[in-house]
Amino acid sequence: MVKINRSHIRYIRYVVQWSVFFFLIFSGYRFYLFVKYFSALNIPSANGGSIIFSRPPSVEGFLPIGALMAFKLWVTEGIFDRIHPAGLVIFLAALVTAFILKKGFCGWICPVGALSDITWRTGRRIFGKNFRMRRYTDYPLRSLKYILMLFFIYVVVVKMPSSAILQFLEGDYYKVADVEMLYFFTKMTEATLITLLVLFVFSLFYKNFWCRYLCPYGALLGLISLCSPLKITRNEDACIHCEKCTKNCPSLLPVGEKSSIRSPECTGCLTCVSHCPAKDALDIALPRKITLKPLIFAVLIVTLFFGTIGIGKITGKWKSAVTYEEYKSIIPQATLLEHP
Repeated sequence: MVKINRSHIRYIRYVVQWSVFFFLIFSGYRFYLFVKYFSALNIPSANGGSIIFSRPPSVEGFLPIGALMAFKLWVTEGIFDRIHPAGLVIFLAALVTAFILKKGFCGWICPVGALSDITWRTGRRIFGKNFRMRRYTDYPLRSLKYILMLFFIYVVVVKMPSSAILQFLEGDYYKVADVEMLYFFTKMTEATLITLLVLFVFSLFYKNFWCRYLCPYGALLGLISLCSPLKITRNEDACIHCEKCTKNCPSLLPVGEKSSIRSPECTGCLTCVSHCPAKDALDIALPRKITLKPLIFAVLIVTLFFGTIGIGKITGKWKSAVTYEEYKSIIPQATLLEHP
């Protein structure tokens, strides 16, 4: 029997992250075939015997703004989004995980986080190190993701009435919002390509550039994670001050200088814990220094996040109510639809 110690936890995280990533790649390919089928100029009847590739609901995880709108509608009116219900379920799963288990979604689940992680590691291999913004540059740049978050919250939660949200969510444009997202990548404009290349280059030099400076989703989860009872906690008596925790922190937090990490930047990835060579010096802990084994923390994240999705499936809040007949009429003209 293989004994799992703290140093193994980062590899378990890699397995979880990349399993999610490749599952979404597979789902994206299935969705591409689904859209390609309905985009054909001469489409046979949906019941005509031709193969129809089923639509994977998991692609709705890439519609966070729609999920935010659906969340407000659900809270204010009790109406659960029937067009992209999986998007709302995934959004709720990320919120619940952040509230209880830090930014576990960012550190363990998010496919963009996995890409960011491997990109800066590749940059470190190429250039021998990663770079760090000066404090007077880092703080203003970090504020960008919070500004973006506040903008979306103001527009959707504060200004947009529930009636307008319902009208939008039931419209043809939102019914194929996932298709529009697919076209963002498969029919990429020159401006989009340049933007992605710039982000990639910066991500080679700076750890998690997108996550640290630009992701409004991560900013929201980070603020919610401040309510989590769990914190990375350092035992001064056991600490040998090797600073491996600080050097290896993907979020650039001064772990070795703090008794506990309360920053919204902490993703709960446990990279610091897995690199700590001193017994009982660094742990993920509840109040009163009640420690939690890293493996249990990992199991809780996976169970809580995917358990929430499971509840969505069991209660019928996962598959879209849009029919194949509707897709047959809307998808061929998806690029012509205008945002209401």
